[in-house]
Amino acid sequence: MNAEAVSEPIATPAATMVIFRENPDSGSPLLLMVERIKAMAFAGGAAVFPGGKVDAADFDYADMLSADLPLDEAAARLAAIRETIEEAGLALGLAGVTDPADCGAAREALHDGESLQAVCNRHGWAPDFNKLVPWSRWRPPAFEGASRVFDARFYLVDAGNSAPLATVDNTENTALFWASAADALQCADDGKIKIIFPTRRNLERLAMFGSFDSAAAHAAEHPVSTVLTYIDKREDGNWLCIPDGHGYPVLEESLDKAMRG
Repeated sequence: MNAEAVSEPIATPAATMVIFRENPDSGSPLLLMVERIKAMAFAGGAAVFPGGKVDAADFDYADMLSADLPLDEAAARLAAIRETIEEAGLALGLAGVTDPADCGAAREALHDGESLQAVCNRHGWAPDFNKLVPWSRWRPPAFEGASRVFDARFYLVDAGNSAPLATVDNTENTALFWASAADALQCADDGKIKIIFPTRRNLERLAMFGSFDSAAAHAAEHPVSTVLTYIDKREDGNWLCIPDGHGYPVLEESLDKAMRG
């Protein structure tokens, strides 16, 4: 095998929330996915977990909180919380929230450019970082022609046995749905949705678990270190790969088939 050497690109920090809820049919847990509008520069038209880039205001809020976490880690968790309110209308990872779906005013304020700090102060909410379980961190190489490269952290969050009413924002996404990891993969294989390479790998890993607790235990056994994707040039073509050791059951996909965003 001939792995192509790739220097680390300058990447935009981002954060993603993988939201679990119990399956009312007693099957595998359901995960929330949003379908991005096709016009989006990154992953346009793809089904992804709620999330987005970490803003300067997230770093300011993290610095003010003086959390027992590195500044970039605290800021990423705040971004995951904020983006989930903006994209899905769910206030998760916060103390003081009675109904996660009752956050319309907060969502509107965030869309209008107000900071998460100001929103939390007004509503009496406080970030509860312990509710976000670190799952993974991905940073791809700077592929030729790529317009953006993200350093994305993924967090697991448990919505329990409730059925929170997530709603689209009609700005970045036009549809959302709850599905088990296995069902989401099947939908992608059937051509019903599109998923990018990191989403597929994460769904395959998430599909190994029958509950939030088992997934969280697995995450604890695999402390997060950055997954640096690379291209492996072989006789049968080029393959997009990730290193072993991060907890993923599938490590590669043909570059011709992989959707990279």
